[in-house]
Amino acid sequence: MVKNLITAQVLADALDLSVETVWRYTRNNKIPYVTLGKRQYRYNLQEVIAALTGTGVREKSLEYISGPRKFTYQDYLEFHEDPGYRYEVLAGELVKGPGPIIVHQRVSRELEFILLVYFRQTDSLGEVFFAPLDLTLGNFTVVQPDILYISSEQRDIIKETRIDGAPLLAVEIISESSRRKDRFRKREIYQEAGIRHYWLVDPHEKTMECLALRDGAYILAASGMDDDIVTHPDFPDLSIPLAEIW
Repeated sequence: MVKNLITAQVLADALDLSVETVWRYTRNNKIPYVTLGKRQYRYNLQEVIAALTGTGVREKSLEYISGPRKFTYQDYLEFHEDPGYRYEVLAGELVKGPGPIIVHQRVSRELEFILLVYFRQTDSLGEVFFAPLDLTLGNFTVVQPDILYISSEQRDIIKETRIDGAPLLAVEIISESSRRKDRFRKREIYQEAGIRHYWLVDPHEKTMECLALRDGAYILAASGMDDDIVTHPDFPDLSIPLAEIW
């Protein structure tokens, strides 16, 4: 049994999570673990993945709608939304979920402000957008990241009604209803689409994880929790005081 167990650092590397997030999941009993001694925890990778993708950390109130064929962007445009709900198409599957709550909007507002100020100074022709705004990644994926940054070199992907193509940065603010979708499904889709930077901000856990595309796969480039100040190697002089966004 022990030979199949790994440390928090190895688990974090395997899942591209921060060690801080692994510790928080451990403290909150969201993932299975084995105690070998005082503050010595070990994990089984497959059991943790099952917990994160199964009932342990499943979305609440998300509805996955399948059809006789893959849903397309045109299908999405013709779909009538219900008040208070949000629709996305993930690789041809229609997903219906609740709209954002107040804490989500507060975090989004504060982070948007920090990024607006930074990118206006470093790339005045680039643009920061925020949801609701459609991002199409091919014909079978329509998503609405909470925050998007389009660099000045990418302005051709800005269309009249949507962003059509991979932005430099996509930020998702995780809610209890979107945790698995954001951490696993969207990460896979964004990675395949070539979105160079994907940030996950979790107000409930008070964590921020910055994934960066390296050789076609995401790695954890920066992270922080609680009142840390997050800096990023790819964005010089950008500092994000997490205490200010919670």
